Amino acid sequence: MELWTRRKFFVSSVVGGALAGAGRLFGRGLEEGTIYRVPTVAAGGSRPVMISSANGVNALGRGMEILKAGGDTLEAAVAAVTIVEDDPNDDSVGYGGLPNEEGVVELDASVMHGPTRRAGSVASVQKIKNVARLAKTVMERTNHVMIVGDGARRFGVAEGFEEMNLLTEHSRKIWLAWKAKTSFNWRPGIDSPEWKEYMAQLFDGDAEKIAYAEERIAHPITGTINCLAVNAKGEVSGTTTTSGLSWKIPGRVGDSPIIGAGLYVDGDVGGAGSTGKGEENIKISGGHTIVEMMRKGMKPVDACLEALGRVARNYNGDKKKLATFHLFFYAVNKDGEYGSASLWKNTYARPKPARFAVHDGTEARLENCKPFFDEIGGDE
Repeated sequence: MELWTRRKFFVSSVVGGALAGAGRLFGRGLEEGTIYRVPTVAAGGSRPVMISSANGVNALGRGMEILKAGGDTLEAAVAAVTIVEDDPNDDSVGYGGLPNEEGVVELDASVMHGPTRRAGSVASVQKIKNVARLAKTVMERTNHVMIVGDGARRFGVAEGFEEMNLLTEHSRKIWLAWKAKTSFNWRPGIDSPEWKEYMAQLFDGDAEKIAYAEERIAHPITGTINCLAVNAKGEVSGTTTTSGLSWKIPGRVGDSPIIGAGLYVDGDVGGAGSTGKGEENIKISGGHTIVEMMRKGMKPVDACLEALGRVARNYNGDKKKLATFHLFFYAVNKDGEYGSASLWKNTYARPKPARFAVHDGTEARLENCKPFFDEIGGDE
């Protein structure tokens, strides 16, 4: 198969990123139209390097310290995301993560260790904060890959993990506000003249907190942090951890703990992960897809765009449907080249540009994702 990086790209008026003759990649071609952006050359190419979703930018330094000291790549990735899991102000993972529709925080995570080709995963875990480390413990201490639900909680307790209430007061109040807005029985709803009074009382008149809560209600976050690490020897590992979709049906599991979707690592090639609407990623096995594209010679950013193209193809390029969700991919190869692509050019907090975090051994910084659709979208 001719590599994507050596093709001309075309799109329909509704799909920025589908190939002319894309039948070989997407099943059948989309309508041809304007010329697509020329694929970008991946940034990076130096080792060690770590990348993550944007919410990990202040945590990558801890992981880089481990890499520079000769530590294991998975240890470095898990150490970084643990900082985010511990942060009550990050309501997308770990402690303080926004809960399911019943007000219960449920966490998911996965890890993959490139040097030994092992994996571990947990899903629908309650009362244990550091699920990335729990997934790593599954990998190290059992002959299983995935443990879920109360079984995962009991396993964690047996392994010495502390149980705790993961719902912070901040997250609890946002959950109550969501119920008041969306439920017929939990009033006042947003159509009530009492709504503003209720919100002011709930958040002690703090306008910033009220605005934040209303944003979370209007646009439920899918949360998540993906983190990938490459050391000086070219060894690769990764982890993805999340509190999942806000207000989800209890027991819902997205792509984060699914090996091959929310995370995939092959020590011979590199690793990839995702944040955003997990259901859409699961359907195309995005992590595995990206790594396989890199195996064929694609640069990380182009492999991420390829995966997004398959998501768009599932909806025949219908932007109205695609605009109901957002999706981000991250990838790094064993040479230290890295890249990230987003379905839309914006973050959830529109209209800021979608970004991801990079630490190249000198500093942690944010870089722009390569957008598949060069416009605002992704309303949940």
